[in-house]
Amino acid sequence: MAWLDLGLHLTGLWFGPDLATRLARHLLVDPAGREQRHYAGFRPPRGHGDAAVLGAQRRMDTGFADPLTVTALASHAGLSERSFLRRFQRATGLTPAAYLQRLRVEKARGALERGSDNTAEIGWAVGYRDSSAFARAFRSVTGLSPGAYRDRFRVTARQTPGP
Repeated sequence: MAWLDLGLHLTGLWFGPDLATRLARHLLVDPAGREQRHYAGFRPPRGHGDAAVLGAQRRMDTGFADPLTVTALASHAGLSERSFLRRFQRATGLTPAAYLQRLRVEKARGALERGSDNTAEIGWAVGYRDSSAFARAFRSVTGLSPGAYRDRFRVTARQTPGP
């Protein structure tokens, strides 16, 4: 479906939204009904060349469940808060708070797909101390509630054939 989405997007850019809408109807495609963000994983950029920011990223990777502050991350990177914020955003394309949110949601996605803990426990394990805040953050990144995500993407163990 990605090729159809791309074709409709390019048609909209080159020929206008009216033709893109008519083409979607002709192809019996509902372009607004599909969400790709359910499937998109978080792969943070690491090849930016900023060693201080890379050190902060590694700190976030290992301590994502900790209450990480900009002050603590800037100190870890050896930068002032203002320089850290500017360089972090330039290197990653995200603010530290948005980066940490994406990282936590990515960890939660894995736990929801493979684990059996309830969503409140998973939220706590990835750094959210309020289950409703976890649910809001998860929905804002994936477009689904944690429970709906688990129902849709749970990985079940394979049954091995009996003797």
